[in-house]
Amino acid sequence: MIKLKKNLITAALLLICCFSQAQFVKEHGQLSVLGIQLVDQNNQPIVLRGLSFGWHSMWPRFYNEKAVSWLKKDFKCNVVRAAMGIELGEYSYIKDPKFSKEKIEAVVNGAIKSDIYVIIDWHSHNINLKEAKEFFAEMSKKYAKYPNIIYEIFNEPDYETWWEVKTYSEEVIRVIRENDPNNIILVGSPHWDQDVDLPAEDPILGYNNIMYTMHFYAATHGKDLRDKTDEAIKRGLPIFISESAGMEASGDGPLNVKAWQEYIDWMEAKKLSWITWSVSDKDETCSILKKSAKSEGKWKDEDLKESGIEVREFLRKYNNQE
Repeated sequence: MIKLKKNLITAALLLICCFSQAQFVKEHGQLSVLGIQLVDQNNQPIVLRGLSFGWHSMWPRFYNEKAVSWLKKDFKCNVVRAAMGIELGEYSYIKDPKFSKEKIEAVVNGAIKSDIYVIIDWHSHNINLKEAKEFFAEMSKKYAKYPNIIYEIFNEPDYETWWEVKTYSEEVIRVIRENDPNNIILVGSPHWDQDVDLPAEDPILGYNNIMYTMHFYAATHGKDLRDKTDEAIKRGLPIFISESAGMEASGDGPLNVKAWQEYIDWMEAKKLSWITWSVSDKDETCSILKKSAKSEGKWKDEDLKESGIEVREFLRKYNNQE
């Protein structure tokens, strides 16, 4: 009888855990920023952990609802990032906006169906203000009612000044807020999202639920970047790690799992959300899939590269703790 009770309790706990994972957005609802912390609808701190798709213009085959469902089911992602390539590739947004929006919306709709969060990422290193305003006006009209949505309005400014990035961002934010007053907006910073000290000195004012992105590649970026980010956080800057991984900043070279774990320990201690790059099959370390991987998920271990195996372990570990 005691053994039966134990088995029933174990089964009940497993059901609760599965239900919680299956109902992630239903459970946490509308996100907001409270001070420096991302919080859920109950003002409780929340940490999003997941994967970014590679440039849609280079690896469009993975941009589908079934791949999103698999990332939730097998990798335990509670967020995915749809990286819309703006200039790069034959199917870039500049060259083919219709195709681009179809691919992004497939991932967004997949995330809504899977009840996880999704980042709509304007994946560019350059300012394209007119195009960005038109795109985010359309997306914010279409998806404002969904708490799943996060807007990333400038992936990685490279040589732009903070004044240029800030001026651009304020215009795009204004367009989004005309349609969507609540969902989180992510703003990049100069030098490939490294110089978070600059927005900390001169943040965007007049809008709620704005966060700033920092990107790292653990084999290149060390403690100095963490220290710089810590200082920005101390100054009141809400940080979201919208792209990261364990190899060199080139996306290639050997994994440094020790350095990667140090970053993850730091992010977990700070309750920072983090996204890993990327769901793609390019011949490079950061692409988590081999060419054998099917477009719609159901990937076997032999379809995953070392980075894919590692990030799946990380995501299963940390997303199952909650």
